[in-house]
Amino acid sequence: MFKPFYFNLIRKYIICFGTLFNNIYITRTDKNGAVTNLMRVPITYGPKDKALSRVVEDSNIDRPTAVFPLPMMSFEITGFDYDSSRKLQSVNRVSVTDADKNKRKSQYVPVPYNISFQLSILCKNAEDGTKIVEQILPFFTPDWTVTANIIPEMNIKHDIPIILNRVNVDDVYDGDFDKRRSMVWTLDFTLKGYLYGPVKTAKVIKYANTQIFIPPDTADSISDVDDPIVTIHIQPGLTSNGQPTSNSSISIPVNDIVASDDFGFVTVITETL
Repeated sequence: MFKPFYFNLIRKYIICFGTLFNNIYITRTDKNGAVTNLMRVPITYGPKDKALSRVVEDSNIDRPTAVFPLPMMSFEITGFDYDSSRKLQSVNRVSVTDADKNKRKSQYVPVPYNISFQLSILCKNAEDGTKIVEQILPFFTPDWTVTANIIPEMNIKHDIPIILNRVNVDDVYDGDFDKRRSMVWTLDFTLKGYLYGPVKTAKVIKYANTQIFIPPDTADSISDVDDPIVTIHIQPGLTSNGQPTSNSSISIPVNDIVASDDFGFVTVITETL
């Protein structure tokens, strides 16, 4: 049925999204406004609830030896939706020259999908959350476009819009006064991605032959209906200095012309009448 193929596309989209937020820093200041500490906000892939449970269950999670000190961020994929507005003609293909230059690799056009991401920002005080959010929101108006090398072997690069849909904040402060307070900012995004099918490799067609016959009911005594009256032969033409040509006498041998060359077409018409 289907042959296995895999291009790491979903993984690449996850990395592409997470990379946008992996270089966010916040500062700590003293009462005079002098910076006392510069902290990088860590980010991890996973559900918000799991990250929040780590914060609630371990009141000392922001100690210096903790793996994920507060504040921290987590993100995850929350859904896939087919986007018919970006659909291309299904029969169109993308093709490139293979390592064997007498062959070409091709793929059908991709299938568009909107991938929903949710970014959660966990912090223990309000100001840490606003310091992080203010470094994110100005770049999304409401989208931010990144360029990604989706399938390197096919030289396929895409401009990928990432759209910020909504921003919510939740102050988790239930329970006793000795319980840890957690503020959670939730940002919902949509990444407009593409999913590709398998790559197929085929030889380059260098010759095209067409034969024209006279229908039996119109044939006369001077022609044989089993023989073509016109034969059209087409092949690539390229001069020794790399210029396309339609003159077979100055063209290099056809076997020396590869798929990536900018060749012309040599047409030979033979009439048998």
